[in-house]
Amino acid sequence: MCSKIYLYFCNMQIFRTSLSVIAAVAILTLAQSCTFSKLQKSTDTDLKLKSALDYFAKEKYSKAVILLEDIALLTRGTKDGEEVMYKLAYSNYYIKDYILAGYYFRKYTEYYPKGTYSEDSYYMSAYCYYKDSPKTTLEQSATYTALTAFEVFFARYPKSAKIAECNILIDELRNRLEKKSYDNAKLYYDMGYYNAAVISLKNSLQSFPDTDYKEQALFYIVKSGYLYAENSVGSKQKERYNGVIKDYNKFTAKFPESKYADEAAKIKKNAEKKSEKLTADLTK
Repeated sequence: MCSKIYLYFCNMQIFRTSLSVIAAVAILTLAQSCTFSKLQKSTDTDLKLKSALDYFAKEKYSKAVILLEDIALLTRGTKDGEEVMYKLAYSNYYIKDYILAGYYFRKYTEYYPKGTYSEDSYYMSAYCYYKDSPKTTLEQSATYTALTAFEVFFARYPKSAKIAECNILIDELRNRLEKKSYDNAKLYYDMGYYNAAVISLKNSLQSFPDTDYKEQALFYIVKSGYLYAENSVGSKQKERYNGVIKDYNKFTAKFPESKYADEAAKIKKNAEKKSEKLTADLTK
């Protein structure tokens, strides 16, 4: 019986202690919230700047963003303006708001083109666009913007230590565009629009002559061209079968050991037979 009473009082003590801790945390949180609310309403720019830099140092970037945004315009052109804009950009970057981060890095380069952090800001502006660049199934405007931003960085800082890293990122971005271009073109083949597929695949190769998808593109030009000829009116078929044979020759000259070689050879053979038959029919 005594042991049960003892356990009861021990549990009550633990419960009271837990409540005290929870209450203390709640009070502290409320106090901090009130303090931050007062900071937001304050008109003391120096106090806001000091507090924002303190939040930044403690990696409380969401709060740093709020305060830095409040004073960004007020400090522009002052001795603190450069630091405010730079920290504001990085605060947004650390909370993964790459669009806003890129915007503020770009603004830094506009306001302080020869500033202390200009090289890093030019690079980070491009890098934020890179981070915002979507997978290849989506629209790629951010990818084009990133490439342009990296080109600007190259032009301004050709001897930068970041050039090697930039080259890697640029290759990745170009690969995305190449894949997007190829996927869009092949989609016409998948949907049965064979003439559009031939045109789009050729345009894709013209835009990206060294693409990793060249073998597939050349093969589907041959296959799409053949299927297009098959479904053409009689008066156009011979010309189009002959076009298939020419496209096959380009394909096999570039990729004689292609995994598509056997299928492509069958297509070419069929195109030759049908072209010859059409010629024979015309001479009857």
